[in-house]
Amino acid sequence: MKTAVVTGASSGIGKAICERLLSLKYEVIGISRTISREHFNTSAFRAIQADLSNEKETLQVCESLKKENIFILINAAGFGRFEPHEELNVATITEMTFLNLTAPMLLTNATLRDLKKNDGYLININSIEAIRASKFAGVYSATKAGLKAFSDSLFEETRKSGLSITNINPDMTESSFYDELRFKTSAKENEKLLSSDIADAVEHILSMRKGAVISDYTIRSLKFGISKKK
Repeated sequence: MKTAVVTGASSGIGKAICERLLSLKYEVIGISRTISREHFNTSAFRAIQADLSNEKETLQVCESLKKENIFILINAAGFGRFEPHEELNVATITEMTFLNLTAPMLLTNATLRDLKKNDGYLININSIEAIRASKFAGVYSATKAGLKAFSDSLFEETRKSGLSITNINPDMTESSFYDELRFKTSAKENEKLLSSDIADAVEHILSMRKGAVISDYTIRSLKFGISKKK
């Protein structure tokens, strides 16, 4: 059974991806601050509790993953705060940058030899904000654009191996991402994405002929919608 690692595994996009990979008969290592085996109730799932916005905890996870034989790494953990830049506090800026950008680079560094040896997959769950500019999203957009640049560069670097690298760039997706924000996804089905849509994209990537790679996979809702919270 091949092993996949998924960050942000306890909810939203990360959880949907874990469920899909388990249905495809992968062994899944899920990483999150609050994750436990009970989230999935199967012996094919293993949980690692860690805060990937914390450097010490992230480095500990990296050391543990070096002892595994990893076939897929999916970096799905992340958060955003959308305010005028001068309103963001220093902790928010540094934590967002570490979780969204630094942690994926460190986890990739720890698993890359396995991924290349196994002709595996690196999939970074990015954001539509990686490829456009939006007001009040300076730090978030910078982290996601940085992650895309990292993936694109690594794709060129590793093309002599059998590793496939993909950025998935979703538009607004219904999930806990918006729990602490002033807005959320629309209630209308055609004005938002579902976490299962992103899991569909992952399954599509894994099902393709190995000689073909979708390096950028952008998913938009058919119509645009947003709801402001009261």
